[in-house]
Amino acid sequence: MQTYFPAHDSIARYAAGQTRRVLATVANRYIGAHPQEPLVYRVHSRRGFRRLEDCRYDMDLMQRWPELSVGQFVYVWGMLWAERDGETPFAVNCYGPVKIYINGCLAFQSNLNDDVFPDRRAFFRAKTRKGRNDIVLEFVAVGTGCGGVFGTGSVKGAPMHFLNPTSEGRGGEGWVYSEPQQAPWRRLPGFTGTGEMDHDSYELDCNGVPTSVRLYECSECTVWHPQEQWSAEELGSGCFHRLFGTKPDAKAFAWCKLELRGALRANLRLEGRYSGEIAVYVGGKLVFRGEKWSGRIDISLQGIGFGTYDLVVESTCLGEDWGFELSEPQITSASSPRAIIRFAEPIPIEGMTDNWLYLGAFSAGNAPQATEILEMERLFGLGENTTYWRVDRPECWVRPYLESPLYGRWNYPLGVTLYGLLRTGEALSEPHYTKYAAEHIEQCSKWHEYTQWDRDRYGAPGLNHQLSLIDSLDDCGSFGAAMLTANQLRPIIGVERAAAHIAHYITDVQDRLPDGTLYRTRGTVDFMKETVWCDDLYMSTPFLCKYYELTGEERYLNDAASQFLRYKERLFITELGIMHHVFDDKFGKPNGVPWGRGNGWVIFSLTELLTIMPPEHKLRPKLLEFYRELSEGYRKLQSANGLWHQVLTDCESYAEASCTAMFIYAFAQGVRNGWLVEPDLYLEAAVKGWKGLTEACIDRQGNVYGVCRGSGYSFNQLYYKEELDWQLNDTHGIGIVLLAGIEILQLEASL
Repeated sequence: MQTYFPAHDSIARYAAGQTRRVLATVANRYIGAHPQEPLVYRVHSRRGFRRLEDCRYDMDLMQRWPELSVGQFVYVWGMLWAERDGETPFAVNCYGPVKIYINGCLAFQSNLNDDVFPDRRAFFRAKTRKGRNDIVLEFVAVGTGCGGVFGTGSVKGAPMHFLNPTSEGRGGEGWVYSEPQQAPWRRLPGFTGTGEMDHDSYELDCNGVPTSVRLYECSECTVWHPQEQWSAEELGSGCFHRLFGTKPDAKAFAWCKLELRGALRANLRLEGRYSGEIAVYVGGKLVFRGEKWSGRIDISLQGIGFGTYDLVVESTCLGEDWGFELSEPQITSASSPRAIIRFAEPIPIEGMTDNWLYLGAFSAGNAPQATEILEMERLFGLGENTTYWRVDRPECWVRPYLESPLYGRWNYPLGVTLYGLLRTGEALSEPHYTKYAAEHIEQCSKWHEYTQWDRDRYGAPGLNHQLSLIDSLDDCGSFGAAMLTANQLRPIIGVERAAAHIAHYITDVQDRLPDGTLYRTRGTVDFMKETVWCDDLYMSTPFLCKYYELTGEERYLNDAASQFLRYKERLFITELGIMHHVFDDKFGKPNGVPWGRGNGWVIFSLTELLTIMPPEHKLRPKLLEFYRELSEGYRKLQSANGLWHQVLTDCESYAEASCTAMFIYAFAQGVRNGWLVEPDLYLEAAVKGWKGLTEACIDRQGNVYGVCRGSGYSFNQLYYKEELDWQLNDTHGIGIVLLAGIEILQLEASL
């Protein structure tokens, strides 16, 4: 029997046959390793480089410096924050010669072909370290251009964004770039990690290779752009004037916090000036109104208690100038001499240099109420007035970014993981599992409207990129089905919009063959083109089934049902009763390899379909026959230890946990629902499979071993056997292991 760990450490030994304990241990380990994390808000300058749909930045320096001369140099500098040491994938298109330095090391240098083919994407990987990584690009102006497109080499797996590395822009998102230089630099800006924001230069030899590190300030080398300061004239006008212009009757808001510390109670005073009609609210209560053209603000607040209070200024434009100023709040009396009162940010925002956020401008009939604006998780206004928060710097806006490795992300392995956690909460009557999964899902769905707006405005969103930029079925069915399952358990904010977006993609956008078969005409890599993958039954049909339940529209159920029969025509191995992984239309045949998890996706998804399909549906008999054929084929290939193999027909390939779990799930459902002709055989196979999983693939801490990593495909069986290695605690397997255990638990209860 294959061993991933000593038998002494298996959860089977410690759980003593208690399936509930296995489920709780696996679920607890996952949640403990991936706690809830909020989004990160950062200031973004629209004067910086635009991020394209592939999450890379378009650094066209000829547009930035129209007078740039051939032979001049321009430097671009950014910072990438990494959670751990490792290798990071990058990609670059070159408008001219490019050198890329990462932490002072030359990581990439363009060649003659790169320099003259700007449509050619060059991929490379480079070492990055935990924490701050400085990236400097050296561009040379030539007759063809200057600059390039640079960023992630894996938009699905690593949609990274870069941060302003300078002291002035610390924490903001985006790059800075130099003015044209007559000669290449011998010192590059950077950071060695020895001090929080000390800047170090990497000295280069004549070949551009780092030789030593010396401390210096960035200002010694150049003025960095984009500049984000108001002119003296702009600073002389009102804050709303410089941010929003002077459209008559326009409305705008400003928001900060008023924070009292060091005393239980205090009396306060706020003083300042305004121009334009104004109303000031503290803690939701109107404390000042100014209806003249301009005037003084004088507010006394009595008996303010320890804590923080929302301070909102609402204003209407009445003339040429428009805005307000408030001096620092003053304590007139307090219960303690240690009392401190100050303005504070409404919410932590990286790159923010003062305490006020601004929202507007709105037409008079389209403005929200002052009490409605105190949140960050929505857009405000309608149509052309739709907007979001910004700060008091030219073209600087607030944007949310997802920087958690897993929590809050939208991808298909997480879809099945969260589905497993949702069902675990139900099965164990432990609502905290369901709550965790539902809140992860809702962090995606409630931001969907914003991320689409953010995508259209900035090119690529800082979160939900796989939902807002759907380009394949991978982005749809798995997570979408989990979202609709969560919505059945409790209302999920934003589910209708997000689900409609997915349904539209699958139904109206995704490529299909003439007979309606879901089909990949393109892909993130060339080998995906013109292929049908058995995986895609899972990436589509569970969502279509759940969307049918949500809407009652049979066309979604019919589409899901027909896909199984069309895929069977192309991928079914009749003599074995199992499936090829991929049909490649370029060669007109399947690839000849029965990959374990791909087959698991097929019967798992077919089981989900049969569970919700009405008994009278015209395709049910054919689908039930297909389910029985697959079940028989898989049962015959089960190993003596209860597990199935990475390549189902190759007993020398490793024992794979995720396909094993899916076969257990499907068999147990078939036994309970009466779908199988000889249920005793499948009951035995399911129980034997669960025993094998708990003995060989789950340790006593709830770690899951033997889950194949995300795959490509090949006609070579050795690719699956030797290159597609297994991962520890891979999200492709955790949720389905939980679902398998739940089915065993229900079998135990029913028998």
